[in-house]
Amino acid sequence: MKKAIVVGGGISGLATAYLLRERSRAAGLELDVTLLEKEKRFGGKIWSIRDEGYLCEWGPNGFLDSKPQTLDLCRSLNVSDRLLRSNDNARKRFIYSEGVLHQLPENGLAFFRSKLISWPGKLRLAMEPFIPGPPAGIDETLASFGRRRLGAEALGKLIAPMVSGIFAGDPETMSLASCFPRIAELEKEYGSLVMAMVRLANKKRKERKAGKVVSSAAGPGGILTSFRGGIQELTDILAENLDDNTVMGGKAVSGVSRGTTLPYQVHTESGALDADVVILAAPSYASADIVRDLSPGMGEVLDTIPYASMVVVCFGYEREKIEHDLGGFGYLITKEEKKNTLGTLWDSSIFENRAPEGKVLLRSMLGGACFPDRISLSDDEVVKGVGDDLRNIMGIKEAPSFVRIFRHEKAIPQYTSGHGRRLAALDEQCRLQPGVFLTGNSYRGVGLNDCVAAALKAADGAINHLLQR
Repeated sequence: MKKAIVVGGGISGLATAYLLRERSRAAGLELDVTLLEKEKRFGGKIWSIRDEGYLCEWGPNGFLDSKPQTLDLCRSLNVSDRLLRSNDNARKRFIYSEGVLHQLPENGLAFFRSKLISWPGKLRLAMEPFIPGPPAGIDETLASFGRRRLGAEALGKLIAPMVSGIFAGDPETMSLASCFPRIAELEKEYGSLVMAMVRLANKKRKERKAGKVVSSAAGPGGILTSFRGGIQELTDILAENLDDNTVMGGKAVSGVSRGTTLPYQVHTESGALDADVVILAAPSYASADIVRDLSPGMGEVLDTIPYASMVVVCFGYEREKIEHDLGGFGYLITKEEKKNTLGTLWDSSIFENRAPEGKVLLRSMLGGACFPDRISLSDDEVVKGVGDDLRNIMGIKEAPSFVRIFRHEKAIPQYTSGHGRRLAALDEQCRLQPGVFLTGNSYRGVGLNDCVAAALKAADGAINHLLQR
């Protein structure tokens, strides 16, 4: 029997262990799978906390159903009937700019009516089809792309808030090709994002007439999806589906070395475990320490992937005390506003069961790559800063009746310019260590769907490696 060890018990590690088991059975491969997690709880940054009737998400709050990976995983686990999709409010998203909440336009006509972008900014956007293509041989940043392709105003009011909301990142440093590879591909293929949208829309109409189902052109799209008890239900279900001999909590891994009876040994405080394959599903900085003795080159590259810190703040209120319309997803704030927060999600407006009857839950984010000092604020300073922003933006004068603060020293990996070269270097280092695989959100996507897709790739890679030995 072959042995596989997965290091890390977040969504990436749990999905990898589950998929290893399922895919090995389908391939007729006898495989013993062990997952090691340093914490006693599983789920990593996925953690749904029920407190005083509120459901607070410590990390991500769901996944988009426009990609198949997580939906397929739920079908395999027989839990599709437990999925909870966001309501129609989630379609309405806002940007706070120049002292006003602007709803993001949902179509071309609404865009031209919107006051979010000035008429000079709209005219600059209209020039997009005539802008030359990307500079050759450069890993262009999102800021450079935005200014070149769409104009400075669109960068500040559209792209930068989106980057803040997804990556907590700084567009001046983030790589377009690594963060939004589909957009980079569309520009190269069609020479213009507008032309790409027109041609792909025409293609979709033709395929629909032919009875085919196609996905959206470039954007994330889809409906935000979770579970009634929070997104942690997914990691709980995965952990429960794997028996106690497979998942081991409270097992910190200190390193990986060459083995004697099997190719590798994974070292823990309670001893070493032999393995034919090792899959590291921990954050890149943790994986760097684990592989440093086995592969100094791999550890060195892993050390170069930066992370942004984040403070997540949940405020609960009596609904009757908030006059502002809460029919929406929430808002992001442009950097030029110099506010304390990056934005606020109206969680109880997005999903049911997030707040007690007659109350609402608002979840605000502080920090990110642009404001790294926010992680050092005291709890009192955090509460004051969030309260000031909610008063100025939404007119909320009352103090919250419920407050919870979650701090993430290393919240989200940053795909900065040069990230593609890092990935190529890591691929080469893995080739030099056959049977060692890297997975997780540090590499090719930070969303939950990306993590599941990466888990599937790692599981298939490990099984193919074992079948060829």
